[in-house]
Amino acid sequence: MKDKILEYLDAGRDTVIELQKRLVALPALGPDNDGQGEKHKADFLLEYLRKSGVPEIRELPAPDPRVPCGFRPNIAARIPGKDPDRTFWIISHMDIVPPGDLGLWQSDPYALEVDGDILYGRGVEDNHQGIVSSLLLAKALLDLDVTPPVGLGLLLVSDEETGSKYGLDFVVKKHGDLFRDKDLFLVPDFGVSDSTMIEVAEKSMLWLKLSVYGKQCHASTPEEGVNSLTAASALVLKLRGLYENYTNQNSLFSPPGSTFEATKKEANVPNVNTIPGRDVFYLDCRVLPEYELADVMAAVAEYGREISETYGVRVEYEAVQKEPAAPPTQQESEIVTRLCAGIKRVYGVAAKPMGVGGGTVAAYLRRKGYPVAVWATCVPNAHQPNERSLISFQINDAKVMACVLLTP
Repeated sequence: MKDKILEYLDAGRDTVIELQKRLVALPALGPDNDGQGEKHKADFLLEYLRKSGVPEIRELPAPDPRVPCGFRPNIAARIPGKDPDRTFWIISHMDIVPPGDLGLWQSDPYALEVDGDILYGRGVEDNHQGIVSSLLLAKALLDLDVTPPVGLGLLLVSDEETGSKYGLDFVVKKHGDLFRDKDLFLVPDFGVSDSTMIEVAEKSMLWLKLSVYGKQCHASTPEEGVNSLTAASALVLKLRGLYENYTNQNSLFSPPGSTFEATKKEANVPNVNTIPGRDVFYLDCRVLPEYELADVMAAVAEYGREISETYGVRVEYEAVQKEPAAPPTQQESEIVTRLCAGIKRVYGVAAKPMGVGGGTVAAYLRRKGYPVAVWATCVPNAHQPNERSLISFQINDAKVMACVLLTP
């Protein structure tokens, strides 16, 4: 049975292209990214699942008044297996990130480009690749009339790119009846090009918004004001000291230490000849699990106090996102061992369980005690211009999923 499924999947090139073409043309940006949500993409996927003959489909809308339809869609589709009490869940997300500077794209980010084995377009890797691979496997089961040993579940969620409040977090909290203790969970949303990395652990994640308040004035009379940009710049450099405070290393993770990086900066004044009275920037912290995020926030506040005293400014802090590390998935868990065997058969390589910087949706299930593996074969180039994914990766990843599903 397994060989029959794998042979069927080998002929999936046209299906991959057609699915990616439809998905790329349906931008699914959340309201935090100035979009209208994932509904159009979800409508297409619901129609596809129904026409394919998937017997169990549940819609799990998360209320969100910021989008025109009033909710963020989540879809749970399931093909029953011989064991009614077990399901292999493949969890992918429908939302994408904005394309960014269009001048850096070689083509329209919302029109699929095919170049041999390469597909170009926003979302083709993050996370259409996971969606398409799981749909390929479901199609193979249905077309060949195969009942797998355990059920195959496809969970398509919203809001992964901006926090998952309306996605997997919502599903786990409000529809936890979907899952059973012996279920298997795969999130095909992170990986490396040689297929060898299986993510089983995450660092804690902290996103801080820092607002520095000075006094606005004309740039020709700086003595009449307090330059918030100067103070904010000094604070950015001062925060590099966090690396000296948190020095532990853990070889499970890559990189092995905690990271603290200034990232986004909001606009201040619109004109050149005004000294700004307010500057806002953000700090992205990925912290090894043994450290408390409260201690990191206290250290940041201490640096802010020093800058306030030196430059005569006021600093405010807001935790935009604060996610303590979830319990790791054990390296010898069933999902990891099945994955390793499938990867070895399909790709011919030995995969290795590893930890990452944090931020995958696996954390919501791990906190409930479910062992979850995050794995895919990626370029990787998520969030970059000219985002690309290989057709062969999508087909072969579907074959690995089949090996996980069909193992007795």
